[in-house]
Amino acid sequence: MGNRNFIPVPKQKNPEFWDIKRIDHIRRLSMTGEPYEIFVNNSGNRILDRISFNVNDRTINDDYGNTETELAGLKMSVPLYLGDMSYGALSGNPNIAIANAAEKTETMAGTGEGGLLPELYDKKRIFVQWASARFGVTLDTLNRGSAVVIKIGQGAKPGIGGHLPGIKVTGPISTTRKIPEGLDAISPAPHHDIYSIEDIAQRIESLKIATKKPVFVKVAATNYIPYIAAGIARSGGDGIIIDGHGAGTGATPLVIRNNFGIPVELAVASAHKMLLKDGNRRKFKIIAAGRVSNSTDAAKLMALGADVVSMGTGVLIAMGCIMVKKCNLGFCPVALTSKIDGKRVFDESYGTDNLIRFINGFTKELSLIVKRLGLRSIRDLTGRSDLLYSDGISEKDLDILSINGEPAEVSPEYGRVDPDYSYLNHLSNTGSAYITSMGSDAPPEIKSPRRIIDFLRLDGAQVTRPPIDPYREEIDISFRLHSIDLEMPLIIDIRNAHGRTKMMLRFAAQASGIAVIDNETLEDYNDITIRYIDGIYIHRSSIYTEKTLTKGFSGYIINSEINLIKIDNYLRSINKRNEYDIIFNLNDNFLNSGDIAKLIALGADAVIISHKIFMESTTDPNYNKALNFVNAIKKELLLISGAMGMYDMQNSLTGNHEILRSISLNYSLPEINVKEAGSQ
Repeated sequence: MGNRNFIPVPKQKNPEFWDIKRIDHIRRLSMTGEPYEIFVNNSGNRILDRISFNVNDRTINDDYGNTETELAGLKMSVPLYLGDMSYGALSGNPNIAIANAAEKTETMAGTGEGGLLPELYDKKRIFVQWASARFGVTLDTLNRGSAVVIKIGQGAKPGIGGHLPGIKVTGPISTTRKIPEGLDAISPAPHHDIYSIEDIAQRIESLKIATKKPVFVKVAATNYIPYIAAGIARSGGDGIIIDGHGAGTGATPLVIRNNFGIPVELAVASAHKMLLKDGNRRKFKIIAAGRVSNSTDAAKLMALGADVVSMGTGVLIAMGCIMVKKCNLGFCPVALTSKIDGKRVFDESYGTDNLIRFINGFTKELSLIVKRLGLRSIRDLTGRSDLLYSDGISEKDLDILSINGEPAEVSPEYGRVDPDYSYLNHLSNTGSAYITSMGSDAPPEIKSPRRIIDFLRLDGAQVTRPPIDPYREEIDISFRLHSIDLEMPLIIDIRNAHGRTKMMLRFAAQASGIAVIDNETLEDYNDITIRYIDGIYIHRSSIYTEKTLTKGFSGYIINSEINLIKIDNYLRSINKRNEYDIIFNLNDNFLNSGDIAKLIALGADAVIISHKIFMESTTDPNYNKALNFVNAIKKELLLISGAMGMYDMQNSLTGNHEILRSISLNYSLPEINVKEAGSQ
């Protein structure tokens, strides 16, 4: 196979969704413009990869079907929408290349929230985005293109606003977005004129009156997506872009990216069924986004209910992306996401030509699939879930997707999670939330699940309730326990730490308002130390009878998610939950701050982590790094609470199973009492 100037992809040391196989497929299409593979079989835990079409003739020939469709009043050669990547997230020339390719292939492209480059003013096959910060948005820009997109959320960061790091806010970006040069551009978490579905209805009407154009709404795939889709349709919207968990981005906090949102396949299927039930499906379009890697993914999503699919990361790969995941830093080996300073400039014509060939190859593959399925047109594929089957997903997922198959159980491979040393090192070095880019690599779809909480996702607030902006609003994440008050629900176990490590973490705990657990206490740290041997807490995995409740203790320390739920439920059933603390001992099995929020939602009042986690974060531990480590977790918990729409974490989150959804977890669903993602 020819190279055509593609840079080799670096060796992938960890499990990745965008693996060499997927990247190679995209590159082949972008080099040849010809079909390469249909009915692709990919391994992994992603639900979409575990379902297949009943037909499996993978022969490549020229027996093509009809892939033409319509969107926003324009004919499309294929139902493909080229992402929503902003000017700023991308370096300008890639934005132009994407718009050019959309024009020449009769597809459609999204502008993202960064305003419009002058070179895009005359493009018609673009959707202009209207996001919470309104960067560079004027009536003139809204009147460009074929439709307006109200961006409420996105799959990589449900419940928070867009984020363009200051290093990438150079002169041209400052001019287009009308923001100060060199400062982080952090969009508000909510639109401050949209706090309900009624507000969305007003904005849709206003934008339609102002522009005379169709209005779509972009949302993250979250817990209430079927009701959100129905509400947007009833409000006069022309369609919805559903952005699933795992979707790419230029910058996002890792704890939001990896712990929020649900897979697009479940979201699309449930939204499609709700719209049918509501009688609003016929003229309302569903665009499915997030981890669409090839024509087979596209066909499956359409069979589940999508009218159009969106590709973002795949588009970047077609233009040369090698997945080094430095988009947020302004460094990109191929200049796709570089900061705009004149030092590295992407070749616009190279990007346009590659994309045209990729789209042509993608179109031919999809047309072969349409023909193999015996359909007259790609339009006939939407909602044809009867063409799919699976022998590898849960019974609940089969029901949500409305497909046939034999259910399979997926359970954790119990053990310690693999620490993310880059993440931990960032916490102790900076004291700030870890900002990353591209899509999630979280379990259970990519990394192997080791704990029940690895199957759980948190809900990002959007439409049904507003998110809260931790950068601009006060959020309370303090927890009051019977034995101690905490500024956040974190306790560090220092019992087996060396003397200097103990002193560093005692100092950090006292300075940040959390607690430590130790076998002894020092006079200066009495108020932040829980003595392990005092009998204040009973260390149990399952004993929670009335008899144990009469001994005058403060509560339990638990190390099993199932028993955490059982004890929480038991205490609630006898109306004594507020009389006792339940503390979960995560020990050294800590992945990121999202673990803490999930365990609180399952019923914990606080979470213990081992001192070993801090020691793994740095080769040079000191007092400042200990304080940074704790403060960074606090900042991440503030982000999480805001994204969930909670001003008061203890009163809103503790034992709140409704904020959670499970992904592919069926063997213990009755015990954990968490709904499957996509449930109505």
